[in-house]
Amino acid sequence: MGVEGGGDERAMLNVGAWMERSVANGPGERFVLWLQGCPLRCPDCFNPEFLPLEPRHLVTVPNMAARILALEGIEGVTYSGGEPTLQAEPLCHLSQRLREAGLSIVCYSGYTLEQLRDRDDPWIERLLSYLDILIDGPYLCGQAANLPWRGSRNQRVHFLSPTYRHLAPQIEGGPAEVELAVGRDGFAATGNWPAEFWERLRKALER
Repeated sequence: MGVEGGGDERAMLNVGAWMERSVANGPGERFVLWLQGCPLRCPDCFNPEFLPLEPRHLVTVPNMAARILALEGIEGVTYSGGEPTLQAEPLCHLSQRLREAGLSIVCYSGYTLEQLRDRDDPWIERLLSYLDILIDGPYLCGQAANLPWRGSRNQRVHFLSPTYRHLAPQIEGGPAEVELAVGRDGFAATGNWPAEFWERLRKALER
């Protein structure tokens, strides 16, 4: 079965959350989009609120693209979750718009690259073709590691385009990065850190 073009005006994303600027989810300053829904149940998942397979924030592809492209100074976009590949079709439409505007694309998946290709899903294949980096594999708490962009040692960074391949030597060492944004309406955190540390920090900030 082939993939037909068009249809992006009506394509809808089920979004868990987004952060307009982050430096902890891939190279450079990036817009991060967390997709809602994941069939995997990794113990100590970093984002349990995005696991339920239910509608959260439904946003059309044109509206999300406009929000992202209105930002100045970002290098690209990172898809996280949840499991982004469950929404491969609308992400393809979004990715096409972003790439045409010169932004790079990073995507996380709890599935390995081999598993995604074995699915023989034309939308997933097309999504992979838009990616500069795929970070694959489930989070395994028994292999938790202090690595850039990853929570556990089993997860791999695939450079699917030449854009960031020069960074390959740098990601095998060095600390993970975390971010904490505090505002009037609460706080948001992103990055890879131990679940017990996040729980302690959450309680401290809520006092």
